[in-house]
Amino acid sequence: MLDKKVAIVTGGTRGIGLETVRVFKENNAEVILFGSKEESVSNAINLLKSEGIEVTGYYPNLNNYFEIESTLKEIIKKYGHIDILVNNAGISAKESIENTTSEDFAKIIDLNVQAVFNMTKAVVPYMKENKSGVILNTSSMVSIYGQPSGVGYPASKFAVNGITKSLAR
Repeated sequence: MLDKKVAIVTGGTRGIGLETVRVFKENNAEVILFGSKEESVSNAINLLKSEGIEVTGYYPNLNNYFEIESTLKEIIKKYGHIDILVNNAGISAKESIENTTSEDFAKIIDLNVQAVFNMTKAVVPYMKENKSGVILNTSSMVSIYGQPSGVGYPASKFAVNGITKSLAR
């Protein structure tokens, strides 16, 4: 199904992202996983290798557009194209609003929203050049229903929904 497709999965070192990497590889995609640190990327690559799955990994700062651009240039040089972007990287917090600092809230918004914007903006020119591409954004039910505490996560995922709907139009 994904034969010869090149896919980038942010947050691909654990959880939903790691499982996405596995499923894409099962369907013959070339997968590049992104993680937040060299160590987590290396650990994920080694884990997958022990399962007989070969992937490439990078750890650009997703809040730094120029670092993302530089990494994508390396990927294009190696693979020639990018077909799929899965914006999955994210963080959460469950503290009440009284115990959430502005800095904590900003950190969640930066990774969960700004990183989606940065990755998407950086990959779109390559997809347009190929006249093809798919962008998948991971959201959450709490983006619709909220949660009793941890307002940053639902707010960020609500914003991701807005980005997704706007891009689709």
